[in-house]
Amino acid sequence: MQNSPSGDRALPVRIHADRSAGTLEIGWADDHRSTYGAVGLRWLCPCAYCRGEAGMPGWLDTAPTLTAEQTRLVDVHLIGSYAIAPQWADGHHTGYYPFVLLRDRCPCDSCVAERAGATGSTTGV
Repeated sequence: MQNSPSGDRALPVRIHADRSAGTLEIGWADDHRSTYGAVGLRWLCPCAYCRGEAGMPGWLDTAPTLTAEQTRLVDVHLIGSYAIAPQWADGHHTGYYPFVLLRDRCPCDSCVAERAGATGSTTGV
């Protein structure tokens, strides 16, 4: 990850969903590029159903086996100037992914290594 003014790090300048490849690519204002696979993106879903609420675990906490429909990206909607909302083939569309979350969870080797170094984790997540 490159250091830049704090506002630039999580400011997307280009968002491209490649449905056939099952990827979401974001170009950031600091010239960094993040490419998310659909499976990883679905596991990252921050909605209350997937993550839980009021102290109750979410659906993803049960470690389900995701189906092809649950990981096939159908569309991506911009939510204001702060997030995107992917729509999945199974109809799920309530996860608002803030740009800060997406940038913090960039799956590129450099960002994974930086997170691992900051936390002492070997997984980087």
